[in-house]
Amino acid sequence: MEKLTAILTHTFMDQPVWVWGLFLAIVITILVLDLFVLNRKAHEIKAVESLKLCSLYVAIACLFGGWIAYSMGKESALEYFTGYLVEFSLSIDNIFVISLIFSYFAIPRIFQHRVLFWGILGAIVLRGCMIIIGAELVAKFAWILYIFGAFLLFSGIKMLLSKHEENNDMADNRIVKFVRKYMNVTDELNSEHFFVKKMHNGKMKHFATPLFLALIIIEISDIIFAVDSIPAIFVITQHAFIVFSSNIFAILGLRSLYFLLAAAVHRFQYLKHALSLVLIFIGSKIFVVSLGVHIPAQISLLVTLGLLSGGVFLSLYKTRKKEIAE
Repeated sequence: MEKLTAILTHTFMDQPVWVWGLFLAIVITILVLDLFVLNRKAHEIKAVESLKLCSLYVAIACLFGGWIAYSMGKESALEYFTGYLVEFSLSIDNIFVISLIFSYFAIPRIFQHRVLFWGILGAIVLRGCMIIIGAELVAKFAWILYIFGAFLLFSGIKMLLSKHEENNDMADNRIVKFVRKYMNVTDELNSEHFFVKKMHNGKMKHFATPLFLALIIIEISDIIFAVDSIPAIFVITQHAFIVFSSNIFAILGLRSLYFLLAAAVHRFQYLKHALSLVLIFIGSKIFVVSLGVHIPAQISLLVTLGLLSGGVFLSLYKTRKKEIAE
């Protein structure tokens, strides 16, 4: 009993093991309910169901934020919610990319949830590894926060000034070409299976279906998007637990909202500008603090929330006005 107590109270990445265990237990419970109860049978998820599921995830994330406020203090909770908002918003662009991937591989909507579900598992592992590495770097080399800040400033300014749309032709995507070059791939779907056995050159071999290719490319895309979001949260807070928990809850909520946003993501055209201002604000924080100016966590949260809300409302207003005019 004493050994178990010692293990549970042992500190890992700034929090006791039991706290990490509690968080992972919540996440695992959510995923089990999602796969084996709410979506036990493959079906096409409608917009209303998507909204309900996202609302549930957001409610759980807010309750967890309340627990952080109770157990770790108000400052930690404000950092958690700021990180959550930043990650949630930065990942909206990822929705558009996922939509392109599903369209390119002609993945029916009935099988898309399966890809997104396993994509979440991959994201938890991959982002966990990135956060552990980031936390170790920040702990040993505090100056790396200035590199993160400079990177966010550069990314924000580049995003703000960018006028050209990125190449969205998946056929020319380097990741797609790489996967097709080094894996046995079939263009035929086989229900919701990631692999199938086929005869090739007189031998029975495993071939990846378009479902698996979509999963791999979504995972790699998620890593690329995390290059912006993880440094942003580390500038907000250096608590690895808050970085990880806010990151994962945001991914859970956004992936569940995919089926509602995928068809309407074009209506958030001004969100990009708001996100760029958020990145510039967060990136500049580390340099302002070094000059002796402290920005309270509640101010950071309010500024982030204000910029993102403004971007969303302006986007909806402008696009609605354009649709009415047309």
